[in-house]
Amino acid sequence: MLAETLESVRSSPSKRTLYVRVVVAALAAILALKIYWFVRWGFWHDHQVPDFAAFHLVAQRIWLGDLDLTYQFAVFMKMQASLSGGATGFMPWTYPPQFDLLLAPLAFLPTWAAYALFTGTTLAAYLITLRKLAGDYFAQVLVILFPAIAITIGCGQNGLLTGALIGLVCVHAERRQVLAGLALGAMVIKPHLAVAISLYLLATRQWATIAVAAAVVLVSALACTLAFGPQIWLAWLGAIRESASFLEQGSYPLFRMISSYAVLYNSGVPASGAFWGQVAIAGLALVAVALGIVRRMPPSFTLGVAALVSVMISPYAYDYDLPIAGIGLALVLPYLPKVTSPRERSMMYALVMLAGAYGLLQSTSLASSFDEHFKPAIAGAALMVLLAMLLRMMWRDALPVAAAELGAPARALE
Repeated sequence: MLAETLESVRSSPSKRTLYVRVVVAALAAILALKIYWFVRWGFWHDHQVPDFAAFHLVAQRIWLGDLDLTYQFAVFMKMQASLSGGATGFMPWTYPPQFDLLLAPLAFLPTWAAYALFTGTTLAAYLITLRKLAGDYFAQVLVILFPAIAITIGCGQNGLLTGALIGLVCVHAERRQVLAGLALGAMVIKPHLAVAISLYLLATRQWATIAVAAAVVLVSALACTLAFGPQIWLAWLGAIRESASFLEQGSYPLFRMISSYAVLYNSGVPASGAFWGQVAIAGLALVAVALGIVRRMPPSFTLGVAALVSVMISPYAYDYDLPIAGIGLALVLPYLPKVTSPRERSMMYALVMLAGAYGLLQSTSLASSFDEHFKPAIAGAALMVLLAMLLRMMWRDALPVAAAELGAPARALE
């Protein structure tokens, strides 16, 4: 079975070390190849437009003084076209101004160096955080997550950054609440991916973490207002409204999305029906977090569930957001053999791998040659099945709270 094969990865220290070295070397090779791609061709080659192109372009516009224009889709597309000779991807800019502030220094670097700094740094931060949480399960988690990490490196997205931030919340929750709050507050760059973790912190009354996170959001908002002017918030809100209409029209590459909305919309369900389907799935994802708390399951397990379902809340979630799910997987893995059969674990592992591998496949030139309207959102469907399995498992079996776990939600701190 797949479970037995993957779990044998951690059968001995030497075997764990070997697998970690192989996977990390493969990820480093992908990063090096992408850096060479940027050195050789820049951001634009053979009609392929990596997501990091938008990051670097926004960083440049900050110093040119017209950042607010990047939040206007038509204008932003013209900016991309002017740099690429006409080639653009469908990349509206909807990130909060705090992310713009983070990107600003990249404008002073050439394309390849900016990509290498951003992706290399976030990859290292993510792997260090994941290792801290996973412990002896690090090699197994890396194998399962390899496709998701690879696609994130390939497109230069920020999934490794958000994964590291959610991981830091998990590492420091309860024992170092100020540090956890700083990491949670930094998730303002993608707040829709922090909903489930925030619910866990609220339900467990970790007020210090919540207060610090709120302070980070307020201070960073003030900094953005001073740096970009108050009009930046109107521009951002306008982009949010515009992106909602694009989502309703199916303009985004839904086959790369991992949300229930994408699954339903691509299956022919009207936008309104797909939206309410997403609401239902988001509700069930939050029920999974609440169930872990109400049934007094181990804090590290419940926190892992919260991280795992974080990518199931919003209709706007992509395959490059899956590293957050990897943080959750690292926390729940030690408990799965106690409440699941090898067959159930095999299916869970396969669903996570499928979600990442499908995005990796869709990023290839072969898959891109097909009409995207006929591509199902398989990754989102895989996560829906995974959620159903989690709920069934948590309803059926309650894990006892070990004394050592009280006040220590992260495995690495036990």
